[in-house]
Amino acid sequence: MPGSLLWAVDVYGRVFSLCATGGRCKRSKDVLLELKRVTAAEQCCWGIGCDHQVYLNVLPSDVPIRHQEETYENQRWNPVEGYTDTLLPTDRWQWTDESGQKPQPLHSFHLTSDNWEWEGDWFVDDESCGRESTATGGWEYAVDFPATFTKEKKWNSCVRRRRWLRYRRYKARGSWAKVPLDRGQPPPEPFTDISCGGWDINDSPEKHICLWAVSQQGKVWFRTGVQQQNPEGTAWEHVAVPREVSQISVGPGELLWAVLWDGQLLVRTGINKDCPTGASWVTADPPSKVGAIHVAVGINVVWVVTKDNKVWFRRGVNSHNSSGLGWISIGGEMVMISVGPNDQVWGVGSEDRTVYFRHGVTPTEVTGKAWVPVCVQLDRGHTTNRPSDGCLFSGQLTGPSQGSVLSCDDSDVPRQHIPKITSDSFISALVADRSAPLEGSTTTPNPTPLEVDQEVLKEGAEEDNAPAQAPVLPSSQPNGGELPWSNVDLEEMKAAPASIAQSSVATYPMELEAIVEQEEGPPWAWITGGGCEIDSSSSISWLETTEEGLLSPSITPALSAAGAQERAPREKEKTMEKSVSVRKGVMCWWRDWQPQQWEEVGVTLEQVRGGGASRDDILYIFYTHNEERKYLYAVIREVTALVPVFWESLYALAVYTAERTRQRWPILLATESHQDFGNWLSLLSESCCESRALRDPPSKQAMWAITSKGDIMVHDPSPSLEAPAQYLPCDQMFWRQVPGHLLCVESNSLGVVWGIGYDHTAWVYTGGCRGNQAQGEVNQHSLTDVRNVYIYENQRWNPVTGYTDKGLPTDRYMWSDALGLKECTKENTRPPTPQWTWVSDWAIDFNTPGGTDKEGWQYAADFPVTFHGYKTMKDFVRRRRWVRKCKITLMGPWQKVTPISLIDVTVLPCLAQSSLEQVPVWAISEKGDVLCRLGVNAHNPAGSSWLHVGTDQPFKSICIGGGHQVWAIARDGAVFYRGSVSSQNPAGECWYHIPSPPRQTLRQVSVGRTSVYAVDENSNLWYRQGLMPSYPQGSTWELISSNVCRVSVGPLDQVWIIADKVPGFPSESSGTVCHRLGVRPMQPKGLSWDFGIGGGWEHLSVRGNSTEAQRAASRSPLPSRNQAQVNGNAAGC
Repeated sequence: MPGSLLWAVDVYGRVFSLCATGGRCKRSKDVLLELKRVTAAEQCCWGIGCDHQVYLNVLPSDVPIRHQEETYENQRWNPVEGYTDTLLPTDRWQWTDESGQKPQPLHSFHLTSDNWEWEGDWFVDDESCGRESTATGGWEYAVDFPATFTKEKKWNSCVRRRRWLRYRRYKARGSWAKVPLDRGQPPPEPFTDISCGGWDINDSPEKHICLWAVSQQGKVWFRTGVQQQNPEGTAWEHVAVPREVSQISVGPGELLWAVLWDGQLLVRTGINKDCPTGASWVTADPPSKVGAIHVAVGINVVWVVTKDNKVWFRRGVNSHNSSGLGWISIGGEMVMISVGPNDQVWGVGSEDRTVYFRHGVTPTEVTGKAWVPVCVQLDRGHTTNRPSDGCLFSGQLTGPSQGSVLSCDDSDVPRQHIPKITSDSFISALVADRSAPLEGSTTTPNPTPLEVDQEVLKEGAEEDNAPAQAPVLPSSQPNGGELPWSNVDLEEMKAAPASIAQSSVATYPMELEAIVEQEEGPPWAWITGGGCEIDSSSSISWLETTEEGLLSPSITPALSAAGAQERAPREKEKTMEKSVSVRKGVMCWWRDWQPQQWEEVGVTLEQVRGGGASRDDILYIFYTHNEERKYLYAVIREVTALVPVFWESLYALAVYTAERTRQRWPILLATESHQDFGNWLSLLSESCCESRALRDPPSKQAMWAITSKGDIMVHDPSPSLEAPAQYLPCDQMFWRQVPGHLLCVESNSLGVVWGIGYDHTAWVYTGGCRGNQAQGEVNQHSLTDVRNVYIYENQRWNPVTGYTDKGLPTDRYMWSDALGLKECTKENTRPPTPQWTWVSDWAIDFNTPGGTDKEGWQYAADFPVTFHGYKTMKDFVRRRRWVRKCKITLMGPWQKVTPISLIDVTVLPCLAQSSLEQVPVWAISEKGDVLCRLGVNAHNPAGSSWLHVGTDQPFKSICIGGGHQVWAIARDGAVFYRGSVSSQNPAGECWYHIPSPPRQTLRQVSVGRTSVYAVDENSNLWYRQGLMPSYPQGSTWELISSNVCRVSVGPLDQVWIIADKVPGFPSESSGTVCHRLGVRPMQPKGLSWDFGIGGGWEHLSVRGNSTEAQRAASRSPLPSRNQAQVNGNAAGC
């Protein structure tokens, strides 16, 4: 930063530089120099003069700039004279370059311009130059041209060569020097714009700079050979463009954007160290219909100014995607913007032509916070603290100083107070005689009287069809020459009030004293921060500001003193500043095509804040495929779920969108550190919720689900979810995670949510997962869960040794999982996730389903056959299950309910308008006892005590529906209905046995308002027909579907299931959320299934979703019945 300079040009063409550490602004020593635009690098600054030629200023330094010229002297040996310069006709020239393809005699080398001087004469490059002297004379020998040359002379060395060197030194440092025209080539067209960058493309110590320029005809040129030891470069190379270009900008890396005359934008692609000019152009739409007028690019940022002076930021720009994805409006009105080496942003205000700095730009906050005026000291010692005090880089815009050198603006948007300069010399357009004082001088020479040319005045008045006004007049230059004539184009001022027009033209100061005073606060035309390397942590006096000094980002930076107080509050309330922040990291990404493997990628989360609208964040993943940089992205607002998974000792995260849910393959990202995984999961979850404006805990109508890893997911339904006319597709449902770990969960619309852990501990939801921070802290409790991990030991019998661990080649692993598909030994088996810890050793499980013998073995004829707990003569294989316990501890909004362990729980599903003093909660204990919880309500969801309900056998599943209908399934598959259950008699009277479906054993039941569904051991879904208030047990079972793991029926009789597989995707893991479509009062069984998110989901509860869309009233063939008649004694439930 010590050598960092900020360069600026005012509307008079004067060039100023401001050091980042000095705090004083210096004017260029070349007082007669007039520039239009400048662009800077670390040690150099280029500019375009009023003569449309390119000028260069190399900063002074103790290290000289020396460029080496080299040529090779070639000789051939002959028997008479030995080595001589007489070569064969087929040989190379006597003096050539290293390859021998180009002749280079010593006299052909000339200084490229007057800015260079020779350092000595030609000399031979031999080892005596700074090293041990030898007698070789610098010669290298070879058998023939173009063989390999060596220092050693051999008997067959017929040719030799040596290198001659000469250095030239750049002598024009610290001053502006004209870049010479290319020798032997026609001069390019006059230039109108210039931009430099590209010094970070390669990592070589010799920094190459890419210098681009635009000519008057809209052509693009590239300067070759620009580097630290040759700042002037070699030649101009034309780069073809599809249309005429008006302005161009190149960043330190591989970004290059250009503005077309019609306001469209071009992006150069294919720029790299091997091809600095790029490969092709890509069109990018401008941010608004008026079109762009200026573009500025940095490392990974692109800023654009449109013709109405609005500022825009391009989203998604990086080395993998130079075109970006969209635009973000940034507060402020500027005429141009410049981006520094580390993406710091500078601008020139559109009204006051003040230089502004974008405050708060950091590697994460790429758009910053607000515009800050740059206030510095003049080199003469004048100090200013306010823009209105005449500060050199800030000040109020006055009528006489509104001429701009930005002659590329042809927009139709009218601009008040800014006449357009149409001549090549904008100085003569404003004043006729300007004698710039030397630095340090305090006296002002007397001005020469100006003479009015009446003919010019008359012609100007007739041409513009406007009243005669005070003209711009010529005067004599100090050397006696005349400045060319200049016209002020006033066509933009025709619609302005007469007072404005008069003050804009007729009040130009014509005295030198006024002109000299104007130098204290000139209006600025151009600025470049390419050589000003500062960051947010830099302490710079002229950028230090308070919060009060920050301009409101949504207000034009050039607020006048009179209107600022009135407009600022109104504008601040009207809109807020939009800003972009990025979070970058490195993660592992599962490539979902061959070869499928984990690949290290760059991940960036781009977040948009402010503006009063919903968040529009984007997640980018950058990868390389076949040495080609590519990327994929996911719009956070389109993300439907973030599901933690565990994969190969990695902390993995599955990112679902609606499209990827339909494809059945989410984006898989993983980290090796649990801390990094937690940080990314928290960041992405917060971004997803903010994008959907979900800032509160789950609603009472929420749908709850559990994944195979025990993670709790929740979805807040909308009325369209169950709308009969148009359902919300399941793949578009957004699921968010609630802290905790459970095996199953049940809820109702009053906010009562119960869950059961893997260790059969009952938990009740206390809320506070999001929203009020204080409430969330109060409702956070320590939640623990213990689960069993099982592996199987397999053996096969043979006649010699009996049962042994030597199986057949086609057998499963001798230590495997339950299906035998994966090898699981005691040593390599780990807890489900790294969050779990072992709390016991491996032990034989004697409680394996199907029974075991006294050693824990189960027997079968072969491995795929069903196992039993005793040995027969036909049993050739056996297995036994080993178990080990692991434990997890975390914080969540769950309160433990003691002391009875549960295996199933159900809560009465109520309508949204229900109001119950006591909410019925039924459960089944670990021993199979049926329990009823007393004292449960919305304020005390945990209740007070358990009431035992008598049974003659153990149960395994229970559910309560509308009208206090209680259905249960015993462990042997028998179905029962509890009669006479009501709010006055919560435990009911007796159990009624319900016949099961033929040859099927039911394992789970779910009851809605008028519907009863059940799932059997073969994953078939059954519907109970014939349910009536007078006969609530129903009549028969009807098969609805297969491939069902679990069913949940809601208070509106909506039917949701966890499906085993999705048709057409056999490789997907079991467990997919599905919705039954077409469920209506006259069609309770529905019509078809809508498959949603899936792959590892085990439990679902929709019993709290009583959000019902308004339906058109339809005629029913049955007599109308009120709610009490339909649901028995529980009216409104």
